[in-house]
Amino acid sequence: MLSERVKKIKPSQTLAITAKAAEMKKQGIDVISFGAGEPDFDTPDFVKEAAIKALKEGKTKYTAAAGIPELREAVAKKLKERNNIDYKMEEVVICPGAKMGLYEIFATILNPGDEVIVPAPYWVSYTEQIALCDGESVITQLNEENGFVLTVDKIKEVLTPKTKALVLNTPSNPTGAVIPKSELEKIAEFCLKHNILIISDECYEEFSYEEPHISIASLSEEVKKITFTVGAFSKSYSMTGWRLGWVAAPVEYIKPIINIQSQTISNPTTFAQYGALEALKDGGAFPAKMREEFIKRRDYIVNALNNIKGVKCVMPKGAFYAFPNISYYNKNDIELSTYLLEEAKVAVVPGSAFGKEGYIRLSYATSMENIQKGVERIKEALEKLK
Repeated sequence: MLSERVKKIKPSQTLAITAKAAEMKKQGIDVISFGAGEPDFDTPDFVKEAAIKALKEGKTKYTAAAGIPELREAVAKKLKERNNIDYKMEEVVICPGAKMGLYEIFATILNPGDEVIVPAPYWVSYTEQIALCDGESVITQLNEENGFVLTVDKIKEVLTPKTKALVLNTPSNPTGAVIPKSELEKIAEFCLKHNILIISDECYEEFSYEEPHISIASLSEEVKKITFTVGAFSKSYSMTGWRLGWVAAPVEYIKPIINIQSQTISNPTTFAQYGALEALKDGGAFPAKMREEFIKRRDYIVNALNNIKGVKCVMPKGAFYAFPNISYYNKNDIELSTYLLEEAKVAVVPGSAFGKEGYIRLSYATSMENIQKGVERIKEALEKLK
């Protein structure tokens, strides 16, 4: 009796690994988890206090489906001042997480058979959401030798008359790759020429380490017209459980997204929006503190992984993930991830979950103590495979 649509969807391996590690911890097993993609920092007190204040003031009723006007205005202001994109409030919708925003974009633009170019390695939910919306994911494989950076040549390889959109994720989950401005300009020019919509997932924008983050919609007014800029409070302000993000795009796309929200979730959680509003008043100071700490952790974990025989790990330039190549060992990535969990009591996510076999993803959004202990356990476990 199930729909064919729902039969297409696979469970998230990231959440599955995290859940299994949590269950082992409940049993008293000392598991170090590199699985979950969320900062280990607590949500800032000033954000919590704003939400508590909103609760006490009775801000617990429905809001407009698109979110409270103050937060939409604040996001538009942030995008103008910090991303150099001139969006009006009417071009911004607040969503219950960027994940929901992405789904709503696919639901808005895709007809059965429309193709979306998805560079691999990719975040696990892109392909599943595209399938849910009756679209087709067309995968273009990125190269480790190039730091997993998307280039216009990789897009050209998979272009067809059915191509409707391109998913752009910089900084990238799971690789931490950052697309340089020169390549973004080439990608934007190509998409304009071929009438391809750009879905720009910028949830890790605060964690670009060697160079400032660049939003592709900032390149020109023409590029802005074909771009959906997607952001979130989850990573930047360690608000993963608050479920708040945004989509900014031309009004003709924002209106149907608002309609979808009005018929599905009604509105993002009211009091949480007031916490997010306070977060934006911070101007990026809190994310800057996290970024400083993540750089230290990144440098340590990548160097430590590269000191393990048979492991090769590209230095990520953003986000908070390491994506080492483990193809040296005589196990596929799923088998190796299972082995590390059972033998080393370390949880990692297999690269095949991200469309790239022979790799594993480690989140270094955990303490330096856990990183040091976890990598040492990985090293000892892999030595047994020799």
